[in-house]
Formats: sequence, structure tokens, C-alpha cells
Amino acid sequence: MAVLNEEQSMLRDAAKSWVQDKSPVTAFRKMRDSGAELGYDTAAWNEMAEMGWAGVVVPEDFGGSQFGYLSIGLILEELGRTLTASPLTASAVGAASALALGGSDAQKNEWLPKIAAGEVVGALAVDEGAHHAPEKVALKAEKSGSGYKLTGAKTYVIEGYGAGLLVVSARTSGAPGDKDGVSLFLVPGDAQGLVKTRLALADSRGAANIKFDGVEVGAEALLGEEGKGWDVLEKTLDRARAAISAEMLGAAVQAFETALDYLKVRVQFGQVIGSFQALQHRAAKMFTDLELARSVVEAALQAIDADSPDVPELVSLAKAKMGDTFHLVSNEMVQMHGGIGMTDAHDAGFYLKRARACEATFGSQSYHRDRYAKIQGY
Repeated sequence: MAVLNEEQSMLRDAAKSWVQDKSPVTAFRKMRDSGAELGYDTAAWNEMAEMGWAGVVVPEDFGGSQFGYLSIGLILEELGRTLTASPLTASAVGAASALALGGSDAQKNEWLPKIAAGEVVGALAVDEGAHHAPEKVALKAEKSGSGYKLTGAKTYVIEGYGAGLLVVSARTSGAPGDKDGVSLFLVPGDAQGLVKTRLALADSRGAANIKFDGVEVGAEALLGEEGKGWDVLEKTLDRARAAISAEMLGAAVQAFETALDYLKVRVQFGQVIGSFQALQHRAAKMFTDLELARSVVEAALQAIDADSPDVPELVSLAKAKMGDTFHLVSNEMVQMHGGIGMTDAHDAGFYLKRARACEATFGSQSYHRDRYAKIQGY
């Protein structure tokens, strides 16, 4: 495990106790059963914001604490353990990072304090197809008066349904697939011409498909330089990928611990099933994979905090490894629980569904293995 400073230890301990007291898995089940449109409990989100969690990566000048990405990763790991649904990754990491990395002082002043206070939920509107491919931007941004007109569509926008701010990638020149010609825009969630369609996801979270039907924005909505948004977009996505990897780590660790506890109490053929060597081997495989996964996830978060040049490769390594590990552990959790694990009465299915959704978010294992190979020069 990473060596934590005093603030990080306090943050982790606070998150651990809040999650246990206020947001056990039963809270997620209740949110799921209620059909909450936003895909999270707003009262719980307000409590998180009051504790300052939405401002952990936001600079101090703009209302945050600037504790960094390992710090917010520690919080997300604890939230992941009980599948606590919140816009922390999309807003407090995704949108906040885009603004911190590419925003003007005026843009930061307008949006970052609201994001840090949890008053506004931000979201990254990036993908346009069935799979993560951030460079394949076709949504058009045309000059219109002194501003721009946005026309096109975005798919699988995490927290997009209830977002008050969308960070939108659009094409001002070139063709889909070109990294040049990508521009970023800040679009209010209630802008005229926006049509949001809530997605019914397996993990019950609040993603949306969003259509931009000639959405008019002013020149001040442009984040960074026109046509040069790729660098900020890629850095922002890497921060979101590392954050969701931390949440996946927490969920996978909890899934493993729950399965391990069951192996110690379930009796079959007159003996505890944990005494069967085949199951011991499977548990050992999960344990070692989780230790490896923790190492790469923490390395990625620390690299972001250090502004290291190897952030892209470490993030892709972390997201790919964490995806494989969460996939395996969530499967094993269901299988080791036998029949009850297949039913909705047990929590195992929640972890499996969350694993599949997380794997597809901000790039699957195959996407990140390919990206890692390309970075290595293959």
C-alpha cells in the first residue's frame, strides 16, 4: 500500500466510517429499488459535498482543498466497497480536472467553486459510438455570431442525465479520428437544444445519451484553444480513468472479502467449503491479483499527483488490470455463493453488474491494452 500522509489517512478513515454508517450496500439497493432518475441519492451526495469530498482535487484558490488524486482515490475506494453511487468521479474528478487543466481564470471562477461545493454536477460528454474512442469526435462546432453552434450527439455520458455542466468535445476542423481539430466547450446542462435520454443501465447509475440540436454557446464557453483541446481532454480522461479504477478496487476487495467469509462458514459434504483445495487456489489467485491491482492503481494516482510523464501508460495499465481483476472477482463471488449468489436477494449480482459497467467506462481492458502497447512503441 502507498504510504499516506496525515491528511490522506484522515480522509480515508472519515470515508470508511461514513460509508459504514450512512451508505452500506442496503442503501444502494434502496436507491436501485426507488428508480432514482439521477442514479444516486441526493441527500448522500450533499453530505459528501459538506465533508469537502467534491473539492479534493480543486485548487484552494477556487474553493477546494487540493489534496490530490491519491486522496480522492482513497475516498472512491471506500465508496466502491458498498457500491455507493455518486457523481464524484464524473464531477469532482472529470469536470473539475478539465477546468483546472484547461480553464481560464474566469471559467474556473465561475464553475470550480460550485463543483467543489457540490452545487453543480459536471460530466464529460466525450464518446459518440458504442465503444470508448475519444478521438472519433464528429459532433460539429461551427462559428455562429460571436460564439459557436454545436450539432451532433454524445453517448454514455456518465452522470449526464442530471449534470448542470457538460464538458463537451467537439470538432472545429479535421475528420473523426484526428486529434487535431478537437475543441472543448463548457455547456450548461439546461442549454436550449439539449435533449437528454436516460439510459437504463445494469448498475442502475445515471448515465445518458445527449443530443445537441444546434446548441448555441458564447465564445467564453470554449475551454482552452480552438482545435487544440486533445491534450487537455486526454489528461482529463486519464484522471477519470484512474479515479474509476480506485472505485473498482474498493468494490473488488469487498467482493473478495465477502466471498472469503462465505468459504469459511458454508458447509457441504460435512465440511467447510474453504477446506477444499480447489477453492483455496481460486481464493489465492484473487488475493494476488488484487494486490497487483492495488499497486498499479496507486502508482497511477501518485503519478498524476507528481505530474509524471508516464501517467498515460500507468493509467492504462491500472484500468486494464483493474478491469480484469474486478471481472474475475465479481464472477467468483457469484459462483462461490452458489444458488443464492445468482439471486437478486443477495448482493453478489450488484458487484458483477457494477464490474461490467465500470469495465466499459472510459475504455475497456482491450482499449487500454492497445493504448499501452502503442505508448510502448509496438
